[in-house]
Amino acid sequence: MNAAQTLTPRTLAPFLLNVASVLPVFIWGPPGIGKSALVQAFAESVGLPCVSLLGSQLAPEDIIGVPQIMDGKSRFCPPTIIARDEPYCLFLDELNACSHEVQKAFYSLILDRRVGEFRLPEGTIVIGAGNRTEDAAITRPLSSALVNRLVHVQLRASARDWLDWAGGAGVHEMVISYVGQRSDHLWSKPPKHEEPFSTPRAWDMLSRALHAYGPGITLDEIKVLASGLLTPAHAQQFAAFAKLRERAHDLSAILKGDRGWPEKPEERDILYFLVQQLRDRLIKELPDDEGAAGREARQLANRSKELIVTLARISTELAQLVVTETESGAALPAWYTIELARALPRLAAQRAG
Repeated sequence: MNAAQTLTPRTLAPFLLNVASVLPVFIWGPPGIGKSALVQAFAESVGLPCVSLLGSQLAPEDIIGVPQIMDGKSRFCPPTIIARDEPYCLFLDELNACSHEVQKAFYSLILDRRVGEFRLPEGTIVIGAGNRTEDAAITRPLSSALVNRLVHVQLRASARDWLDWAGGAGVHEMVISYVGQRSDHLWSKPPKHEEPFSTPRAWDMLSRALHAYGPGITLDEIKVLASGLLTPAHAQQFAAFAKLRERAHDLSAILKGDRGWPEKPEERDILYFLVQQLRDRLIKELPDDEGAAGREARQLANRSKELIVTLARISTELAQLVVTETESGAALPAWYTIELARALPRLAAQRAG
């Protein structure tokens, strides 16, 4: 579904409010980004109960019902979960995991809001959702007839939206702090082989596990939890983040000159995390236009050049990492990288002198 427009959790709610009341909507998106939770929250916000049907577990009779003989005539009786007297939000989760027979059973329900002789109560909202083929999830092609009965949108994860939610949802402060600093780690593309991968749902699960352990959790236990829920590289860096908090290494202190880069071999994972943290901070705080750089941005740019020279003495590979793109494609502004290339020989000579 490449043609559908992309929305974030923040923009999905007003879209549903305006469109879903008159037209059925289908939300496409990868696993774990909150499609189901967002639909349930929307239903609550408009005062409707949310009735969820899981497409991968449905048979046609679960929709159209079973026939009964009444007055010598057969009549299909839809299930009570659908045949209700009051309006509700009908959420068809994993709709594109249905068999084609089940998809056909949805034709009249989605377009005409009717199952046999039963009509959905006035004011009922129909919303479907499903993963995409590239997500390595259980999916089947939607028939063209079903595609044409729905308004389609793509949903993507948004670190800003998730952090706004997490702040009031009791998410563990270590998770909030980490994602706040490494927003590009909130979600990663599902791998082609079986291994954990980072999603908003995975971070929430990690938070609940951290709360369950309590303040006495050890670094080894954090490593086990993170590696069982997150993309391997993210799990390693989250463990380094936890170790960083224990050992009091802090990027702000390094930028101020109060501390230096950790240089011990056993601290390499901490150093790797700090380097990525520096890159992320430079991307966020340095403007694309050099002319828009204020005093604080200029100070950060100048100090970071000195730190990169120092870092290169420890690891040229990590020094080069500062100027590479992030996993999401974010990069340092061009003016900074040009300045850095010009300044490095001079700064290196000063250090050597």
